[in-house]
Amino acid sequence: MSTASTTSPASTTASTATTASTGADDPIRDYIVQEFLGGEDAADLTDDFDLIESTVVNSLGLVRLISWISETYGIPVDDIPLEPAAYRTLADIRDFVGKAAPATV
Repeated sequence: MSTASTTSPASTTASTATTASTGADDPIRDYIVQEFLGGEDAADLTDDFDLIESTVVNSLGLVRLISWISETYGIPVDDIPLEPAAYRTLADIRDFVGKAAPATV
């Protein structure tokens, strides 16, 4: 009988959310690239790139991003700020998730 890992995606990705990486280790960056940039080369998508001002994430995109954060990191929607300033940059999003995601055992 084989044993499969029972680690949830939220617990796996929550630990990597706070790292300032720019590759496969960064699920937040990966989500932004896939959902809002159509998988295009995102070399300019640095930790301090303004997602709102650049219109990479618009108002509808913000709703999608908040929903994804809630599902992925197990953060109740009621605990997620709705103001765009909280999602201006990858660093802002990682900071919020690092503080708000439930602690994993």
